[in-house]
Amino acid sequence: MITILPIDALKKELAGKTTLPGDDAYDEARKVYNGMIDKRPAAIAQCADAADVVACVNFARLHRLPLAVRSGGHHCAGLGICDDGLVIDLSPMKDIIVDPVASTVTVGAGCLLKEIDAATQEFGLALPCGIFGGTGIAGLTLGGGLGHLTRSYGLTIDNLLDADVVLADGSIVHASPTSHPDLFWALRGGGGNFGVVTRFRFQLHPVRIVQAGPLLWPLDDAPLIMRWYIDFIQEAPEEISGFFSFNCIPPVEPFPPALHGEKVCGIFWCGNCDETRMQTVLDAVRAIRPPIIDAVTGMPFASFQTLFDPLLATGLQWYWKGDFIKDLSDEAIERHCQQARKMPPGPSLMHLYPVNGAAAKVAWTDTAWNYRDATLAMVIAGVDPDPAGREAIIRWAKDYWEALHPYSCEDSYVNFMMEEGHDRVKATYGDHYIRLVDIKRRYDPDNLFHINQNIRP
Repeated sequence: MITILPIDALKKELAGKTTLPGDDAYDEARKVYNGMIDKRPAAIAQCADAADVVACVNFARLHRLPLAVRSGGHHCAGLGICDDGLVIDLSPMKDIIVDPVASTVTVGAGCLLKEIDAATQEFGLALPCGIFGGTGIAGLTLGGGLGHLTRSYGLTIDNLLDADVVLADGSIVHASPTSHPDLFWALRGGGGNFGVVTRFRFQLHPVRIVQAGPLLWPLDDAPLIMRWYIDFIQEAPEEISGFFSFNCIPPVEPFPPALHGEKVCGIFWCGNCDETRMQTVLDAVRAIRPPIIDAVTGMPFASFQTLFDPLLATGLQWYWKGDFIKDLSDEAIERHCQQARKMPPGPSLMHLYPVNGAAAKVAWTDTAWNYRDATLAMVIAGVDPDPAGREAIIRWAKDYWEALHPYSCEDSYVNFMMEEGHDRVKATYGDHYIRLVDIKRRYDPDNLFHINQNIRP
């Protein structure tokens, strides 16, 4: 444990606020999205700028402290917080500059997706990113970044133009295709292993009104809907996306009270197209089975991005498991349905996010993202507002994953992984792992940045 004197010295060096154990704000400052995570850092430095980040990195290296880096704190494993170490909290760094002529946006690493969406939508532009407005841009991007616009415009990393990075030695570098290109390659999917990104610049795309919302069916219809979905999404036009879901209908408006709590399957659509084109697709699946909830409508993209945030608020208990999937056999569909019937009551879910379309056109060698030939990214999330339900949701998520893993690829999306061990990380990066280790040795040989899905030098 560190003494008061070094922390006082760090506090004097920072423009931002430093929160310590015993401070009134400490318990609030150490909270992350997953209420299951309860860690107590020695200090939380709410960095105002890159100079603050440099000071924190130097301090942690000098005093050999565990160092965690937090943007939105949304990662389910709680990798933005640590025990007895220093937390670099990037949340105050929220500068957003939109260039509507070049269709780019430059953002501070503390920005949330909803803040970026609000700024870019003013110009009828959007960044392909995640599906929850409260997600931090830094962690999402460094892991890859998949969401509603992945099929149309690729992953978030496919739209990253350059970034500023504080390295383990305290220096600041600019990473781009022409400046530190090896680092730029690794940042795009390699997680927070190589430094602290303080600023990102992204390519934007024309998106304003999307045809979006859920179609939901009773669980008994899941085999038919799931088969139609996988066949459709493998060949769908790139401007039309939608993720498949198992979930319980939440007990809130506008869902009919008679359906509250019912286990359902569904497709949450997002079409960057006109209503007529979207209705053609919807009519095809409606003809398979009429949905019990039919709520696809035109809405601003930024509104859809935050539509479900209130249902999955910060502080719930979460446990995630994930895999990539190329196809769904009839046997795999049957197993999915068996596990969905065992889903705990409440907000637990299983989602299948499409990662094909435009994302599949990027060469495998271009980024550290390993599965350009996958069709879907699966996440199984046990969720409960009550800590007493913790063991039940963990058991359900693990059982579901074990039943479906034989039908999946070997790896998972790093942003959907708990702390699952080094072998799982290696499997996730596949043949990219060796190159990532070489880059790690170059930029962080002592593994200062290890509170992540760690690539060991």
